[in-house]
Amino acid sequence: MDKHSKIYIAGHRGLVGSAIKRRLEQLGYTNLVYRSSKELELRNQKAVEEFFCAEKPAYVFLVAAKVGGILANNTYPAEFIYDNLSIQTNVIHTSYLHSVKKLLFLGSSCIYPKLTPQPMKEEYLLSGKLEPTNEPYAIAKIAGIKMCQAYNRQYGTNFISVMPTNLYGPNDNFDLENSHVLPALIRKFHEAKTKIQPAVTVWGTGTPKREFLHVDDLADACVFLMEHYQDSEIINIGTGQDLTIKELAELVKAKVGYQGEIVYDNTKPDGTPKKLLDVSKLKSMGWQAQIPLKEGLVGTYEWYQKNVSRNLQQIQDVYQ
Repeated sequence: MDKHSKIYIAGHRGLVGSAIKRRLEQLGYTNLVYRSSKELELRNQKAVEEFFCAEKPAYVFLVAAKVGGILANNTYPAEFIYDNLSIQTNVIHTSYLHSVKKLLFLGSSCIYPKLTPQPMKEEYLLSGKLEPTNEPYAIAKIAGIKMCQAYNRQYGTNFISVMPTNLYGPNDNFDLENSHVLPALIRKFHEAKTKIQPAVTVWGTGTPKREFLHVDDLADACVFLMEHYQDSEIINIGTGQDLTIKELAELVKAKVGYQGEIVYDNTKPDGTPKKLLDVSKLKSMGWQAQIPLKEGLVGTYEWYQKNVSRNLQQIQDVYQ
């Protein structure tokens, strides 16, 4: 990518999009274009077409998506499949129509079967049944992967698909109903600490194992792959290391400084027993994650305190 080429970041205000924007700006890319969801409804095909006609981006980072944890996926399955299919179909197809030089499509590690061998290699895609709790979201992401591959094969496009592991960092979603496990734990422990509550409840048994990647590492990997990767086959992005939810909860508890008890609600679903990506393909290209979980967690908690907890407190004060 030339430093002056027009680059469109679809989803620039979210966790991933904002990190990609930061990374591109750090590297000296000066011609970035983006729109908020209020300014551009990506589920509207006509609106997307008009945007591409007006802006004519040369490169596209397609990271806009409806995302959430187990509760959100269970509660809004129709929205997860409809919204994501609509967004990615419109942007991918319109990128082809307007001769975009290269597009990066952001998938998810949930595309892999529930009981796939660990660590998960790229070739395990579609080798078994998906985890039921996030199947609609996973199917939408798989459709996006296959769409990119089909357009490459039929039209000669250069659309790549990357599969990140669980992400965290600045601009994450800390809503307890819609967030992923790590930001949810940060908020739960922080609020329990400030309200001097005796215990924090964590969903499930605490035994599932998960891998966590700081979003700034992901952004760096995405830019790296846009510059160096040309293959239609998917590529994993992760750390290659995991830990149990119980270990994660204890780590968050310590970083937040909460002194109470952790209670595990065994009536709630655990999700996939283990999710660890095989990142040997990306590592062989010369890239690997640089931010340790303990370090990234400290920065994320500091960001939460400055940008989220303060606003939540102001909202509570209004209604008291």
